[in-house]
Amino acid sequence: MTNSIYSIGLSGLAAAQAGLLTTSHNITNVNTPGFSRQEIIQGARLPQFSGAGYLGQGVNVTTVRRIYSSFLTAQTQSAQAQASHLDAYSTQLSGLDNIFADPTTGLAPALADLWSGVNSLAAHPGDTPTRQAMLTSATALTNRFHQLDDQLEGMRDNVNTQISETVTQINGYIGQIATVNQQIAEANAAGDGTVAPNDLLDKRDALITELNKLVGAHAVAQSDGTYNVFLSNGQALVVGAQGSTLTATPDPTDPTSIQVGLKTGPSVLQFSSADLTGGSLGGILAYRDNALTSAQNQLGRIALVLAQTFNTQHKLGQDLNGAQGGDFFATPQPVIKNASTNTGTAAIAVAVTTPTAVQASDYRLQWDGSNYTLTRLSDNTQQVFATLPQTVDGLDITLGGGAPAAGDSFLIQPTRYGARDIGVAITDPNKIAAAVPVVTGQSSSNVGNAAIALVSASAAYWATPLAAPITLSYSTTTGMLTGFPPAQPVSVTVAGVTTVYPAGAPVPYTSGATIAFGGITFTISGTIANGDTFTIGPNTTGAGDNRNARALANLADATTVGGTTYSGAYGQLTAYVGTTAQEANVESDAQATLLTQAQQSEQAVSGVNLDEEAANLEKYQQAYQAAGKVLSIAGTLFDTILNLSTTTTTG
Repeated sequence: MTNSIYSIGLSGLAAAQAGLLTTSHNITNVNTPGFSRQEIIQGARLPQFSGAGYLGQGVNVTTVRRIYSSFLTAQTQSAQAQASHLDAYSTQLSGLDNIFADPTTGLAPALADLWSGVNSLAAHPGDTPTRQAMLTSATALTNRFHQLDDQLEGMRDNVNTQISETVTQINGYIGQIATVNQQIAEANAAGDGTVAPNDLLDKRDALITELNKLVGAHAVAQSDGTYNVFLSNGQALVVGAQGSTLTATPDPTDPTSIQVGLKTGPSVLQFSSADLTGGSLGGILAYRDNALTSAQNQLGRIALVLAQTFNTQHKLGQDLNGAQGGDFFATPQPVIKNASTNTGTAAIAVAVTTPTAVQASDYRLQWDGSNYTLTRLSDNTQQVFATLPQTVDGLDITLGGGAPAAGDSFLIQPTRYGARDIGVAITDPNKIAAAVPVVTGQSSSNVGNAAIALVSASAAYWATPLAAPITLSYSTTTGMLTGFPPAQPVSVTVAGVTTVYPAGAPVPYTSGATIAFGGITFTISGTIANGDTFTIGPNTTGAGDNRNARALANLADATTVGGTTYSGAYGQLTAYVGTTAQEANVESDAQATLLTQAQQSEQAVSGVNLDEEAANLEKYQQAYQAAGKVLSIAGTLFDTILNLSTTTTTG
């Protein structure tokens, strides 16, 4: 009996001690990230049968239980992945918004200065300082384009660096999770399967949470206690004690972008940004491939369209030397990048034929052996062609040489580098073509009130410019105008209907009709009398002519860039970046709140409550003291028995 009391007392001491140890462990880990509180689970020992019934044999500590909810932990990890994604995305967008939101360093003031310079030129077409001032404002505009592009390229380089560093961190966590998985499997194999290595389980959950800060991942429990960890696209990062390796290497098609992949044996499975959602890596990739690329393409499109449309009008004019106007701006050209994996010899050439139709997007052209597939990457719109050349979105795409092999891919970037490549092509202010090369007039002796007006002198005029003025005469007898050049047919458009007359032939007069020959388009309107004459000739004194300067100034209000003006397009770009940044900030704040709620829910179950642990300390201390009292009583009883035995022997 005494031995039984000793045994019961000792079991109580052991249980109370286990409770004190567990409670102390909880208290000391109150600030340990990912720690789940623990509690001992006690059970009565098997009783001993006696004639009076079953007598208890004390207590056993059956296990130390981890207070844990797999559902709440998974919920927190998922919320963490999304919160980190949005936080990284919002942070990057804030930097982008700062570039375009500043009204003093943006493009708008430089554009305004250019148009101010063009208008000043229109007011003083022969003034050399005014011409120089226009060149200066144009140079300042191109420099502003360059500065903005440098900032965007700097952000792209920074993002690529962050991607590489994040991939390195992810691989570190993958290795740690695989190692802890192995330790858990070994611990489970060493036990009977009912005792869990709680601290190792906490450590693994904490590692998975940290992994979700970097990339979206979810864990699937296995029968041996290990976790298999998968990316959001289903690719395995950890299988048991085996960890995979992510890579960060230049994109085979676009070396300026770092692409994330997964090593699969000797090869690498490349991911797109859409494959990697969640975590800061997903947010950075989404920012680079969407907002940053879109902003750079929109800015580049403004530069490209400005250069081409301005040049087109400028080349219709005549400079102070009497020569045809040349390119005012250095025109950005589309960039084509062959994938490093291409095996064919094809060279793709792309030219901008309709600048107003150009989209702010990159394109991917792929050859499958039978057809070309062109994908507009901004919206993934696809078109399939059997042959080249093809014209799409104002781009003329041709096969420049060689032959493609099945699987070959080409990245077409018509606008990406527009802001980088625009420049001012002329330095001599006398070469600004403010004048129009053709002048018209009517004789002062005309009886009628009809007047001639030049509509335009197209680029075709410069192929065969007038060597001397021509005189058109009207005859009431025939109702015809005569005197047209003998080598050029004449077209007359009345109410939308065009009639072509042979070179040198008389042309019927209709007031307001549009008459064209040799690249010259003009109208004669009003009442005309017999013998009235009109002249059309080369502009030999263009110093005071501002007609082409006015046409250049009118471009400021022309809808040339995606259905709006140059300034309007920049306003749309600024609004896009600002709105996107604001939306991302709101979403990030909302997700941060959801994460806090998920963490609080998890902590309500698994977190250490110091008040509760203090009560447990008191409880187990009293239990320990009580068990000690049992042993004390057992000792007293044993001493009494010994005394009785001694008395009996003596007597």
